Amino acid sequence: MMTDRRDEPQTAFIYCCRAITEVLKFGSCRLHSGHKVLFLIIPGNPGLVDFYKTFMQTLHSIFGYHYPVWAVSHAGHCVPPASMDMVEDASSAAEGDVFGLNGQIEHKLAFLRKHVPRETSLVLVGHSIGCYIILEIMKRNPELKILKAVMLFPTIERMAQTPQGKVMTPVLCHMRYVAYLPLFLLSLLPERLKSSLVKLVFGGIRSLDLTVVQPTVGLLSGDCAANAMYLGGQEMRMVLERDNITIKDNLEKIIFYYGATDHWCPVQYYHDIKQDFPHGDFRLCEKGFRHAFVLDAGREVANIVVECIRGTFHL
Repeated sequence: MMTDRRDEPQTAFIYCCRAITEVLKFGSCRLHSGHKVLFLIIPGNPGLVDFYKTFMQTLHSIFGYHYPVWAVSHAGHCVPPASMDMVEDASSAAEGDVFGLNGQIEHKLAFLRKHVPRETSLVLVGHSIGCYIILEIMKRNPELKILKAVMLFPTIERMAQTPQGKVMTPVLCHMRYVAYLPLFLLSLLPERLKSSLVKLVFGGIRSLDLTVVQPTVGLLSGDCAANAMYLGGQEMRMVLERDNITIKDNLEKIIFYYGATDHWCPVQYYHDIKQDFPHGDFRLCEKGFRHAFVLDAGREVANIVVECIRGTFHL
């Protein structure tokens, strides 16, 4: 099948807050005053941008390639190219805890300051913990020109109390170092064998998007997975009460899309927030998509995002 050349993504590796960061870009690689709108994807955890390739490509094409669609990885959630290290300055990165939850929020704010012109209007799309990060971005920098924030399968409250959180909290908070040895051993395997193992693990997913295989292999490099687990442990400890003040202050800009069978965010959370904000835009998935929608429904969820925002402002 032929693909439009405008659909070819560009990848850049940069240091942001002194930590390796991957930026995946559909559309313009550099923004200038002529770019009025940027779609920016804030990923879940693990925050590898290549997981979102199909999702981003679909968004970019539906809007006729008029608006750049970028995704910025979490700090340290990518395999550095041979010429770069995980951190530019190890002492500075550790000092700011850039791999922790607060560090990841400041990392996104720093990226916006340095790489996105102030006059650019933003459509922020968050997934999972990316939604929590977006709420913090809104709170910490209210001057940003955010047109819409679309929250997909949002983990913005009581994470440790969710069904998945109850299982993962002991692992991420108390047994994290136990997992480092098998991760290290996996990192020593040849790339082809890693790829075969990933396909075997994903074998039960009927419509698996094959573009997610390679970033999953990258996750087995060791450092990436360790940084993701460290962030996960902080999520369990820090994502507690919902930030109702920030939601109230930005209610007209935010669209929430909850999963009907999401073990990271029970349906009760959807009913609770809808009751607390009766005039907000809260939607419950009717398609049966999983929390990790990028595995098999990136294209479908991108179409839902377009439906959510198309009529709200002139795009």
